[in-house]
Amino acid sequence: MPEPQTHPSVSFDNTAVAFASKSDGELKQMYALFAAMNNKGLVDLGGGMMKRALSWGLPGSKTIIKHTIFKQFCGGETIAECKPVIAELGKFNIGTILDYSVEGEGNEHSFDHTRDELLKTIDLAAGHPHIPFSVFKVTGVADSALLEKVQAKQPLTPAEQQSYDRAMQRIDALCRRAHEKTVRIFIDAEESWFQDTIDDIARDMMRRYNQERAIVWNTYQLYRHDRLDALKADHDHAVREGYYLGAKLVRGAYMEKEGRVAQQRGYRNPINPTKQATDELYDETLRFSIDHIERMAICAGTHNEASSRLLTELLAEAGLAPNDERVWFAQLYGMSDNLSYNLAHAGYNTAKYVPYGPVEAVMPYLLRRADENTAIAGQSSREFLLIKREMERRRNKVR
Repeated sequence: MPEPQTHPSVSFDNTAVAFASKSDGELKQMYALFAAMNNKGLVDLGGGMMKRALSWGLPGSKTIIKHTIFKQFCGGETIAECKPVIAELGKFNIGTILDYSVEGEGNEHSFDHTRDELLKTIDLAAGHPHIPFSVFKVTGVADSALLEKVQAKQPLTPAEQQSYDRAMQRIDALCRRAHEKTVRIFIDAEESWFQDTIDDIARDMMRRYNQERAIVWNTYQLYRHDRLDALKADHDHAVREGYYLGAKLVRGAYMEKEGRVAQQRGYRNPINPTKQATDELYDETLRFSIDHIERMAICAGTHNEASSRLLTELLAEAGLAPNDERVWFAQLYGMSDNLSYNLAHAGYNTAKYVPYGPVEAVMPYLLRRADENTAIAGQSSREFLLIKREMERRRNKVR
């Protein structure tokens, strides 16, 4: 049994570290943006105006969006545009997870295009010191309706079976390339009515490509009350089949939709009844994961300070180094820099999800970020207050 370690203390209130990469001008821009996102009415109005401006092709609208909310939450429109962001994060020992955030048109051509773009992210990550993961959504390369039919055990027509087989070939191409290049790759979680299908696919890919280390990682949304049980079952399967389990642990992204569909279809809502229940389940999952780290690798994808601190404590108690390659922290680009920069500063493996894609195509993602910051109690206010505190600290330092 390894001896407990003393880890560097982490202060998530250290704004000098959190915003070390930001100039005074950039801080002021962030201040204005998060101040606006504290106002739900303004977010709702602004979101509608941005969508209309882009659809109408109003002169200058794309430029305004690109230099405000897009700049805050996205790395660029292309992989090439993201390279300065990758380098800047790398200066502070923060990795980049390039997230192609274009929501496809749902046809074979768009699925092939997405696969090809994702292969480029894997190739760029290969051997790159600051790109520890690639990531994809199964619905970016497969028809969600087919995934749902498979989960419901409904027979596919010959044409549907051909489409489904092509989707499986795309997924295997991504995971195989990741294995060949020794690049870790996340499979994102999605809606519960086809998540079982995704879980089956992820297990199959892990069985194929995780024989030596965790290359393929599945995602567990812990706002679902059954996900720790699912993780435990997957761990047991990995032990039996002799592969390593990769697990990205998040709280979740489809809460309102999940509740609405459960009510419409007449089944139990899969979401935990309270936020506290989700927080407790998430932290219990962290404990289970560290207890079983010999057969697992995990990424805590969270903006929650208490859970992040708990994981640092669990690592120390287990005698694991802060930079143990099996344990990662991750946050979204443009959010929770007080977590990312302070964790990285203390020597923990830390990465940012950096979305990219054409401005028009990533608007759904941007509007979700704006809504999320407004909806999460205290999230936007927390960002806003930390930025304000750092601006005051810098002013006082100059005096």
